[in-house]
Amino acid sequence: MNMKSILMGAACAFALAPAAFAERGSDGHVNIIYWQAPSTMNNYLSGGTKEQDAAALVLEPLARYDSGGAMVPWLAESVPTVENGGVSEDLKSITWKLKPGLKWSDGSAVTSADVKFTWEYCTNPDGGCASSNYFEGVETVETPDDLTVVIKFVEPKPFPYGPFVGAATPIIQMAQFKDCVGAKAQECTEQNFHPIGTGPFVVKDFRPNDVISFEANPNYRDPNKPAFASVTFKGGGDAQAAARSVLETGEFDYAWNLQLAPDVLASMEAAGKGTVIKGFGTSVERIMINLTDVSPDLGDERGTVKHPHPFLSDINVRKALSMAIDRALLTKIGYGETGKPTCNVLPAPDIYVSTANDDCLVQDIDGANKLLDEAGWAKGSDGIRAKDGVRLSVLYQTSTNAVRQKYQAAIKQWWNQIGVEVELRNISASVFFGSDPGSNDTFQKFFADVEMYTNNFNGTDPESYMASWTCAQIPSPENQWQGNNMPRFCNEDYEALVKEMSVTGDINKRAELAKAMNDMLMQNYIMLPITHRSSVSARSNTLNGVEMNVWDSEMWNIADWSRAK
Repeated sequence: MNMKSILMGAACAFALAPAAFAERGSDGHVNIIYWQAPSTMNNYLSGGTKEQDAAALVLEPLARYDSGGAMVPWLAESVPTVENGGVSEDLKSITWKLKPGLKWSDGSAVTSADVKFTWEYCTNPDGGCASSNYFEGVETVETPDDLTVVIKFVEPKPFPYGPFVGAATPIIQMAQFKDCVGAKAQECTEQNFHPIGTGPFVVKDFRPNDVISFEANPNYRDPNKPAFASVTFKGGGDAQAAARSVLETGEFDYAWNLQLAPDVLASMEAAGKGTVIKGFGTSVERIMINLTDVSPDLGDERGTVKHPHPFLSDINVRKALSMAIDRALLTKIGYGETGKPTCNVLPAPDIYVSTANDDCLVQDIDGANKLLDEAGWAKGSDGIRAKDGVRLSVLYQTSTNAVRQKYQAAIKQWWNQIGVEVELRNISASVFFGSDPGSNDTFQKFFADVEMYTNNFNGTDPESYMASWTCAQIPSPENQWQGNNMPRFCNEDYEALVKEMSVTGDINKRAELAKAMNDMLMQNYIMLPITHRSSVSARSNTLNGVEMNVWDSEMWNIADWSRAK
């Protein structure tokens, strides 16, 4: 089977079953808590899930993925395929048709010009767009009329659903953002905090790293939705407090990313006020290895490819760090049945899962010590290894979270056993996953030797996700420290695999290429996957319509939420 035949048979007439709402706003207020607080409402300027989810209340794509992973039209009338004529026979273009009558929340018409502008905004080389990998291979975006968008690719694109599909690439209003392109993107505070959108809600008040107030969009396309008149989207605190606020006290209606031990969640759920919801998608808790030198002495060139890391450039050191980790034990302690130990950064769907790296599932402290001995890293009188005057001393950072701090403590102990000195740092999640290019504490800027967090991708095809580790995706001062390639990995062979996948149609060959990219990252120890995590959230038992979605934003269908009568 090839990708062209899949496109031919794609189901694109899927319609979401409407909820029986009395009228817009009739259910009053809903409270949502994301203990990692959003720092912007413009998710093009942040790679964080918290920003993407907050923005999903306001900004929408042409199509998205439903809770089962199927692609469904959103602002578009249908999903283009070869069969319906929306994808060209040569696979070099895709034509989207906007639903007629769409309005922005300010009452103005949504047109194809807004879609074209969104592409121009994200692909401007000076803008530092966090979602630029979704536009790989796009040559032009044309607008033959107000409702038609034609995306043309440089080469045949067997999977043309990167741009404008899923929560990572929503449409923004040209009239609002036309003066915010390139280097000016970060300066547009009003636009970034209060975007005009097509979604069910509009921003009433935005307080970065704290709380967002929303109210129902008076121009939303369904006159009976949303059922809620207003939303409080609260940030801050921690996962335990967030879980308690839904499951025990009932203060909030929805809590996201409950990174807690299973027994803790079960105890809270027993209070009877809420329900834990979960699902396995593509989320992997991983340690990223910094291949650049982050010494403050380097000034503006700190953390850039101009200066290789003094010891993590040695693959033997990176491999030894991986060998010393007991992934099974960490996963059992941290996640129980909601996690699986993994050796891959690409853990799903099944067709893309490699088995070539499974030796990492067995901890090998003795083997790690032997490897470092043979590589010339000798232990000193203090037990810390050194070579040519360079000590194996790492700064290990992550966000503040009870499970992550347990992981840090255990890994520090294991790395100490192989002669590596470890300093632990945990940073407020709102700052760590924030979008401020002036902060030295963001995961994009990565001014540490190693860092740990979870990431995933929209949908079920990994092409855009695997393109995250190309040279062009390296965060740097030149792109406002945006980009997805935190390790600063740059490899010609990897680039070639990315390019080959972008023009390959056969689904089995695409799977081989995806596995090859995964294996190159794993076998060069560019990142150290630890746990394949399920998404775990909680909803109030008085909240209807919630569908956990591991393939898109968890807020994907908030327009369908309602209060149980």
